[in-house]
This record gives sequence, C-alpha cells and structure tokens, in this order.
Amino acid sequence: MTTEHPYALLTPDVVIAAVESTGRRSDVRIFALNSYENRVYQVGIEDDEPVIAKFYRPGRWTLEQIYEEHRFTQHLYDLEIPVVAPLAIAKGSEAPTIASFAGFYFSIYPRQGGRAPELDNLEHLHQLGQFIGRIHTAGIGFPFKHRIDLSMKAYGHDSVAFLLETDFIPHDLRPAYEAISAEILVIIEENTPESSEFRQISLHGDCHPGNVLWRDDRPHFVDFDDAMTGPAIQDLWMLLSGDRASRQQQMSEIVEGYELFGEFDTGELRLIEPLRAMRVLNYSAWLAKRWSDPAFPLSFPWFNTPRYWSEHILELKELLTGLQEPPLAMPNL
Repeated sequence: MTTEHPYALLTPDVVIAAVESTGRRSDVRIFALNSYENRVYQVGIEDDEPVIAKFYRPGRWTLEQIYEEHRFTQHLYDLEIPVVAPLAIAKGSEAPTIASFAGFYFSIYPRQGGRAPELDNLEHLHQLGQFIGRIHTAGIGFPFKHRIDLSMKAYGHDSVAFLLETDFIPHDLRPAYEAISAEILVIIEENTPESSEFRQISLHGDCHPGNVLWRDDRPHFVDFDDAMTGPAIQDLWMLLSGDRASRQQQMSEIVEGYELFGEFDTGELRLIEPLRAMRVLNYSAWLAKRWSDPAFPLSFPWFNTPRYWSEHILELKELLTGLQEPPLAMPNL
C-alpha cells in the first residue's frame, strides 16, 4: 500500500486559492520555480506584479523557526541590506508573514529578478564580501533562539549513519563507503564548526551562488530557509571555485570586502574543507531522505544507482585528500 506524499495535495488550484486567501486576486497564471525542499511558485496577480508563493515542507521547521527566519530577513531589510524579505500575508497591512492553507504553512514574497554573480569577477567577489560582512554584523546583534546550529553531528555523523542504516548503498559498495566516510569524520573532528574556538553568529546558512541574484550592480540575497547559527566562513566558502591558487585569490578578495564591515577570523579558513566534506555527506543523505517525494526521482534520476554510489565514493576520496592539505592562507591581509 502506498501513501500519497503531502505535496501531491498541493495542486495549482490549491496554490491559487491560498494566494487569494491573502486578499490578492490571481490572474490564474502560475509557474513552478526550481525548488525541491519546499514548493515555490510564481503566481500572477490582477493589476499588480506577480508574487512568489512559498509552501514549506510539512514537518521540517516549526512555526517559531519560520517566524525567526522571517524576522531576521526583515531585520536585514530594515538595515537596507539587499535581501528579499517576506511580505505581510494580508495585502496592505502589517499582518504576520505566515499563513496556513490546506495543511501547509506558506508565505508570500515579492518577485526578484537578477542573474547569478560572476565568481571569476573579483569586483563581484569584493562586493559579496562587503554585503555578507554587513549581514554578519547585523546577525551578531540578532542571535537565533529557535533556528538550528551548524554541527558535525547533524551534517556529518547523522548523515552517514542514516545511509548505513538504510538500503540505499549497494551491498558491495558499503564497506568502501563506511571506511572512507569514517576516515573523513575522524579528520573533521579536529576542526568542527560548532567548536567554541569559533564565534557563533546568525547566518544565511546556504549562501551558494544560486541564492544570490545580481541586479542594479550589486548582489541580492534570497532564500534564508537554511538560516542557522555557525561560524562566518559557512557563508563564504561556497563562493570559491577552481584550483588552490584561484581559491586563495578569491578568498582574499572576499575577506577584504568583508572586513570593511566586520572582523574576519582567518583561523576559520581551516574549516573550509571540513565544511565542504560535511556538505557532500549531507547531500547524499538529503536525497535519500527525500526519495519518497515524487519530485526527487524525477529530478535526480541518476541518484540511487550503482554508478552514483561508485562515483560518490571517488568524490569522498578526493575530499579526504583535500582535508589533508594545509588550509588557504591570506598573505594580503
């Protein structure tokens, strides 16, 4: 007997009805946006700009956690930091930013256009550093009470344990996965992000290039759904790419911009490779945990195949090599 996934109930009619329950009248144009953890739609509004309707995955966040994310984003917006904050649910009011409809929490956002930042453009990186520095300076004064912490247990140990306790990894590849992941976890233990050695602040949490839109000659930060408490480097390292020399130059430019608004602890540079490894470990576990969502097999058909797991183990070996290399240095700072 199969159980229908909750998102199967989120039909276009339900999406439009939810938006219209906020006092906005839809022109019935609806477009699904690229989102998997939640469901996000652009919905046309009569005689007005389209809005973005975000429906939260049931059971992932508590209402308090969602509200805290919204308050943090609004706090940044009020400081004129270019973020996309949720709108009041009731149009033209100061009502709450979350509503419930057909069993889903949802929020409404203004539509934000833009293109991806150019990560090979040092000026773009410098500006990204400046604005992330402003976000973090504001975040220091806005400590989270309900959002999660970035921890090795949640993103490392629990991810590996979940995969080893389920049947996703082919039997003949399990010993190799178990051995290499255990070795990685041992090395990460030497530099864990939750260590008291590193300042813990309120972060965007998932600051990869896809969550930054370049418009009007500056970045705009979107999707604070993974806002969390952790060290500053979590919002910086995903902007790096290329070989070691390139990454070092990029990091230097980012930190130079960052330090116009806040002090950066260069000791956090040794967290970059542990954080990268944790993200890779967590990504595979995330796909496995969401596999019952029909959108995932359709969108990630290459996952959960012998080839995927074989290549994943090779990727983990490359990560192990990176963990054994010295951290980036900042000679110009």
